[in-house]
Amino acid sequence: MNLWMRFLKLKRIWQIILACDFSLFCGIVLSMPPKFYQTFQLKATLLIIFSMCLVVGISDIVVHQFAVRNQFEQLRDRLKVIARTAALTLDADTLKGIPLTREGMKTPQYQTTALKLREIKGENTLITFIYVMKKTDRPGIWEFVVDPDPELKRGQGITSYPGDKYSIARFPEMLKAYDGATADREIEKDAWGVTLSGYAPIKDINGSTVAVLGIDMLASDVAILEQGLLRRTIFIFFLGLIVASFVAYGISRHITNPVNELIAGTRQISKGNLDYEVRVKGKDEIAELAMAFNKMANELKEARHKNHNYFYGVIQSLVRIVEAKDHYTRGHSERVAEYSSKIAVQMGFTPEEVEMLEQVAVLHDIGKLAIRDDILNKPGKLNDEEWEIVRNHPLIGEDILRPVSLTPEMLAIVRGHHERYDGKGYPDGLRGERINIFSQILSVADAYDAMTSSRAYRSALGALEALAEIERNRGTQFSPRIVDAFTQVIQTS
Repeated sequence: MNLWMRFLKLKRIWQIILACDFSLFCGIVLSMPPKFYQTFQLKATLLIIFSMCLVVGISDIVVHQFAVRNQFEQLRDRLKVIARTAALTLDADTLKGIPLTREGMKTPQYQTTALKLREIKGENTLITFIYVMKKTDRPGIWEFVVDPDPELKRGQGITSYPGDKYSIARFPEMLKAYDGATADREIEKDAWGVTLSGYAPIKDINGSTVAVLGIDMLASDVAILEQGLLRRTIFIFFLGLIVASFVAYGISRHITNPVNELIAGTRQISKGNLDYEVRVKGKDEIAELAMAFNKMANELKEARHKNHNYFYGVIQSLVRIVEAKDHYTRGHSERVAEYSSKIAVQMGFTPEEVEMLEQVAVLHDIGKLAIRDDILNKPGKLNDEEWEIVRNHPLIGEDILRPVSLTPEMLAIVRGHHERYDGKGYPDGLRGERINIFSQILSVADAYDAMTSSRAYRSALGALEALAEIERNRGTQFSPRIVDAFTQVIQTS
């Protein structure tokens, strides 16, 4: 009987709320001028009024949820503090000396670190598990460095050895731990139970992160509480959505379509597509915003075109200065740009990509501005010191071009045009397909023009001799598929 009375009382409350909302809605609509009916403001007002019905019905759940989340955030903050403090006590050089094999557990470095981790765990009752992990070359796959729990005694009979791999794809906060202390935003479950974890980077004396310290606490009670709240919230929202969905559907459809169109336009602009036009019909504020957006895109397009023309004019002047310092290389950059674009066309790249590569190829040797004339024009062999200076010109070129409006890929092409396919190039020693594909193209074009041009220290090779030399270095200095494409370009020229 009491339950029935409570139901009737709740039903009456909802009737009063709906009646008040309807009266308020009618009063607002009737008091508005005719022009108001065409505005986005009316659409938003309608949505807000009807949303109030749901807000009143779930306010108590929101309050409870806020309290739980507040406690949860305090717990996260505490975990981050513990992890950050503990990470400062660990020695990065010691961790580097631990072999990532099962035999690594027998090393003094492992034993020293494991003892330290046990001490940290003993001083913090909040900690259930504590360990050190680091990234691998595989995205989302990390490996254990130190897990101090005794063999086959951890959790449910599970332990981890140095080098054991573990997927952290379900732990997004752990992926951020190389940059700073963090903690899970949700309770997670894995082989060691339901846990909440905190993480902190372990840095060496240079400030570089070498590994991540992780601490876990069992969160069974918190998980049960959250599950109970989740069930209650889902039940109430389910009832509320049945009532609200029919009312809000028509309104939201008219509101979200133009907003989504604007979002799509914003994404296109962020990708550099300034030709994209937002199409929104109507006379309300959203339509006016769309018109303003299209006008802004056109103005940006014009400004970018002017800036690019000015920029490339300045840079090309600098390139001519570089080539003027070494008369043997006069016209080298333009020829390399031409060869590069032909290779890219042969390989099926888009016209936009070909144009981008051609622009970068003109600039690839801009770093030689910083090299002395006596080194550039030296007739004999360079000594070690002089060779090291020359090897720095890709990095110098990248630094020169970074402040201007080049994309990260364009900078990467300049930086990597002297990398070798076998990993013996410079400045980064990249190997194979880790080298930017356009850098690989530029490398072949650059080498061919260098061999077919006279230099202070040698005469020019013939086209067939230079092509044979490039073929001889196929798979070592140059990418095989780019050599094939370049051979076709030369043979069909």
